[in-house]
Amino acid sequence: MKRNACLLFLGLILAISTTQAQGVHLGIKGGANLFKVNGESFSDEFKFGYNVGAFSQINFTSSWGIQPELLFNQTNYRTGNSFSSIYPNGVDGVKGKLNYVTIPVLLSFRPVPILSILAGPQFGILLNQDEHLVNNAKDAFKKGDFSLVGGAQLNLASVMVGARYVIGLNNINDVTDDHSWKNQGWQLYAGFRIF
Repeated sequence: MKRNACLLFLGLILAISTTQAQGVHLGIKGGANLFKVNGESFSDEFKFGYNVGAFSQINFTSSWGIQPELLFNQTNYRTGNSFSSIYPNGVDGVKGKLNYVTIPVLLSFRPVPILSILAGPQFGILLNQDEHLVNNAKDAFKKGDFSLVGGAQLNLASVMVGARYVIGLNNINDVTDDHSWKNQGWQLYAGFRIF
């Protein structure tokens, strides 16, 4: 029994050290979102929210890898003064929040070790609905969001800082198909590699 436990322990240490040698890292990150819901009848101003979560860096070579993440993302928005004239039962001047669990899966290119260029898709699942956007309490936003993400990241030993632009590709309007609404904005963040 002791022999099996020792072999299992040695195998686990070997697997962890092999994973580290291949460049697999885990960490946590957080920062600010400067987002808006882009579409007719929404305020065209970017509003602050936040993002927080975990990431993994999987390096295939010294220059190429992927960076999958699991994040909580907040988008703040405000409807414009003509929202009620475009959408029956709509309410003008509503301030609201959209809270998403997002999963970006980003291709990482490092021209130099200190800099990563990141790009790829992001999948989002809406956690909340604003029932005050339309008077009939109908869900105004679709539950899923698909976006494209691109940005740059500085890698400073175990610390990273970066900026990204996120642009929604699908229509999140669940009130009507007449007008398209899309998430759009900037993310600024800092992270720490745990191992």
